[in-house]
Amino acid sequence: MRKHTGYTMVETLRLHPSDTVEIVTVASSGSGIGQGHKRACRAMEVGDPVVKFGQIIGTATQPITPGAHVHVHNCAFSEHDRSYEVGADLAAAETLRPTAHPRSFLGYPRRSGPAGTRNYIALCATVNCSATVIRKAAAELEAEGALAPYPNVDGICALAHGTGCGMSASGHSAEILERVLWGHASHPNVGAAVFVGLGCEVMQLARMKARFGAQDAGRFFGLTIQDTGGTRASIERIKTHVREILPQVNAVQRQPCPVSDLRIGLQCGGSDGLSAITANPALGIASDMIVAEGGGVILSETPEIYGAEALLLRRSSPDVADRLIACLKWWEDYAAQGGGSMDNNPSPGNKEGGITTILEKSLGAVAKGGSTPLRAFYSYGETVTSPGLSFMDTPGYDPVSATGQIAGGAQIIVFTTGRGSAFGSKPAPTIKLATSDRLWVQMPDDMDLGCGDIVSAGTPLATKGAEIFEMILSVASGQPTKSENQGLGDNEFVPWQTGAVM
Repeated sequence: MRKHTGYTMVETLRLHPSDTVEIVTVASSGSGIGQGHKRACRAMEVGDPVVKFGQIIGTATQPITPGAHVHVHNCAFSEHDRSYEVGADLAAAETLRPTAHPRSFLGYPRRSGPAGTRNYIALCATVNCSATVIRKAAAELEAEGALAPYPNVDGICALAHGTGCGMSASGHSAEILERVLWGHASHPNVGAAVFVGLGCEVMQLARMKARFGAQDAGRFFGLTIQDTGGTRASIERIKTHVREILPQVNAVQRQPCPVSDLRIGLQCGGSDGLSAITANPALGIASDMIVAEGGGVILSETPEIYGAEALLLRRSSPDVADRLIACLKWWEDYAAQGGGSMDNNPSPGNKEGGITTILEKSLGAVAKGGSTPLRAFYSYGETVTSPGLSFMDTPGYDPVSATGQIAGGAQIIVFTTGRGSAFGSKPAPTIKLATSDRLWVQMPDDMDLGCGDIVSAGTPLATKGAEIFEMILSVASGQPTKSENQGLGDNEFVPWQTGAVM
């Protein structure tokens, strides 16, 4: 096999000396083994562990000969080691030192809390019954050119969803929805927000108004369709209010803000066999750079760290570890209640891209979080106040997960993808990283940065990580992402609904 100096190989890559498989980085014609897929380094018998990254990702279900394709036809999910060594690597992970010359970005300063990377007006539906009203109001204001005279306003985002009624007024789902709605309305990227309800729903507008403070005059406003006089009257009232507050929202201007203000949501979706080799570890390096500046990064997608949690627990304190372990047990029960298991992930697309089991996928997903200590654990949509690496409990489904991270205060989402994704988000923009040269060429209008050159050209991970870091600062300063140019983000607002629909 031919090699580049350092990390990469142009044909195959063995990630750890103990690995029993190697990764195909350039598919040979007639081999039948695609890029990102695995082939055996040595013979394996039925029941033998299949090892990648120096970790068990499954067991052989039939004899495997050297050079054979290793995938779902001969490798299956197996139980993983749960003899956790909590904190074993914590001291070593503490070696990251603050940067000597702090960087800044051009953000929108806020009266309280961190600066924003965007300046939106948010229309928030408290219930699905008001979804059409806020969407029509936003569309009509845009069509009328109402924002044209206000260059410091990035747009109006209509945050509609499919719940808010037919649910319990208390408990997990109600708490989540309230946190998500308030988290978006009070987000650093939102200059003002309008809550719109029907009037008789479970998620009453009064719950949002109870959060308003005296200092929030002019930033938050609420109405119900029933009290306002119906659909058309409500649309007109929203438009009138937005026109009234536009000068106030526009008054804030970008100025230098410390990187310590940033909270970055880490996402991966449509992953492939190269995700764990290119984009994910490169993003991990960028994450460490954000942390060195005093900022924070948020790792999430709880079902997609399953099997790799030991890597996080080794660099976490006992209290954080206890919460993460309890969360994973909750997920095992939650999946079982629906007749599933934690290995119903990876998806068909993930498998086509070379990922065989959730254990393999999780080992790659964890790499996005870098190498620093795991400082905190947060519930879904909870405000993230801690600097450094945090974990937020979310589903693996990208829109639901990112919605929770944004509710928690993430001003930017960085999203790695191997199969390709058309995801975008508001009010926090999404940066998409392609894991391969193929995807970079195939979806140029959706991908912000290609990471395939890590294997195709030998680009060092450190170089690519620094490139991602610089892109984060550029986007934080106002550079539009590909998903913003495409107008994505309104329909990707999907709060997690866990309870019964009644």
